[in-house]
Amino acid sequence: MKKVLVTGAAGFIGSHVVEQLTAQGIEVRAAVLAKESTRNIDRFKPEIMRGDILDKDFVSKIIEGVDTVFHLAAVYATWMENWRPLWEVNLQGSRNILWACYKSDTVKRVVYTSSLSAIGLKPGMEVSDETTPFNLYNATPYVLSKYLSQQEALGFAQNGLDLVVVNPAFPFGPGDVGPTPTGNIILSMIKGMTRLKLAGGLCAVDVRDVAAGHILAAEKGRTGECYILGNTNLTGVDFCKLVADVLDRHERMIAVPAVVMEGGAMIGEWVANNITHKRPMVTVGEIRYGKEYSFMDSSKARNELGYKPRDVRQSIEDAVQWFKDNGYT
Repeated sequence: MKKVLVTGAAGFIGSHVVEQLTAQGIEVRAAVLAKESTRNIDRFKPEIMRGDILDKDFVSKIIEGVDTVFHLAAVYATWMENWRPLWEVNLQGSRNILWACYKSDTVKRVVYTSSLSAIGLKPGMEVSDETTPFNLYNATPYVLSKYLSQQEALGFAQNGLDLVVVNPAFPFGPGDVGPTPTGNIILSMIKGMTRLKLAGGLCAVDVRDVAAGHILAAEKGRTGECYILGNTNLTGVDFCKLVADVLDRHERMIAVPAVVMEGGAMIGEWVANNITHKRPMVTVGEIRYGKEYSFMDSSKARNELGYKPRDVRQSIEDAVQWFKDNGYT
């Protein structure tokens, strides 16, 4: 890699990809939205280009002269008053990038950032891997959009584009300027908010390891293959206990039946859709997906890419410290 393009470069994962590429002396072009803050990448001094991946002319410009493309740009939302932007960016935006790469004379490899949510879930607490068939057709629009866009990306690989897919799990760590919904779990606990004791679990991973996994995929990934970038599988209760231990305090947890939570979420969504037109505290989709055990096996990435994620406790400690140091608490 000599000159690369990173779309979604100002995002949580994208900013760490920019940082690590720059540290390796690789020239980075960072594609960001017209009015998007770049405070988390400015210090790395990438070539910043502002525009919209729905604009094919802009896509042609950002692709020009690069040999590797990391496509991370996507809309991540669990509630929107109008879902059209999510579908357009996650599907048509990705098509625009992929077609431009396919037709390019300089692009040699594409790393396509999908999601853990594009992988199917096995029953109960069984662990899924890249071969687990997708079975979340009734989940949130975001989940379905990531699966459908991943399938399109794999279709390009089958037709000659040198493309590798990475599926990040739930990332934590420093630099979560959003913060992301996953980062909000930690932030709410820092602020002392009560956690609800629900079924379900997640695959936690350090955002810096996810970024490193992207670069490893560019260097060593097999064309047309998917690689889960995760680490430690934890139940929701165990994750909250781990965060509480890092915070050195006892965390109150209240058991609430999922049916009660779903009922409350339905009311909240109705109010959001018809009265406030603002995001509800929680959505039905979040409750239903959250009560599943999103346990993932990252051994394929470890064995084929040399992926070596750090202890997730360190990730949580660093996330807590970053939130405190940057005025989020």
